[in-house]
Amino acid sequence: MTVFSLPTLPTSFVSPVKSYLLSAALVALSLSVCAQDHPERRKRHYDMQARTYYRGPVRFSAGAGVGLYNGDLTKGLSNQLPGPSFSLGVLYPVHPHWTVGTEATYFQIGSTDYLPERNLAFRGRNGTGTVFVRFEPLRDGAYYATPRPAPTALVKPYLKLGVGLALYSPKAYNGTTRPDDNTSFLRPERGDYPALAIVAPVGLGVTLRLTPKLNATAEAAYYFTTTDQFDDISTGLGRSSSALNDGYGLVELKLEYSPWSR
Repeated sequence: MTVFSLPTLPTSFVSPVKSYLLSAALVALSLSVCAQDHPERRKRHYDMQARTYYRGPVRFSAGAGVGLYNGDLTKGLSNQLPGPSFSLGVLYPVHPHWTVGTEATYFQIGSTDYLPERNLAFRGRNGTGTVFVRFEPLRDGAYYATPRPAPTALVKPYLKLGVGLALYSPKAYNGTTRPDDNTSFLRPERGDYPALAIVAPVGLGVTLRLTPKLNATAEAAYYFTTTDQFDDISTGLGRSSSALNDGYGLVELKLEYSPWSR
């Protein structure tokens, strides 16, 4: 039986081929890196003064702070039972003055009663998901693509406006202190807690540029809601004579990290 074998290429031919393929791979890798790192490869946009700028990059945020309540039980800070808040978010600059984002927050609020004879109090554990826009009035040269951009802004104030949903779960009780294991909670005003409400945050903050990739932010925002039962205190069971919707505020310190900043 005749056995056929593939022809063997001479060593003098194989070595140049290997060298060529290795060189081509290195060149392709170098071009790929250059394409990613070179700012001119990114798509340019133009503002109203025809100045070129780049969108992005994406930033991830994480924050912690305190939640404060505004509703039927309180007339100020003296009755507050503040709780912790924690948030995670994503931001994307779409213009040198505008950033869009989304954020998920867990927070706790509470209060005792400003009317001693009513002797009510509550604790609420809640979560929200929001989308928002931020307006930054100061010009930041880091966004522009001009040969001589404006200086990078190290401190940037901003205004924030958004909308979202809150999943709220309050528990009302009689007392003047925080609840403990021995607290007897009142019958809830509705049987479907945790319930949903629409929220609309309005806030302001200031961002401090720490490094090209890392920012620190201090933010205070007030959240309007579409419910009077965020505290489980309303006209439903006659616990309050006010039909105004409740609200709350969050004061947080955040870190914003951008792994793809240049």
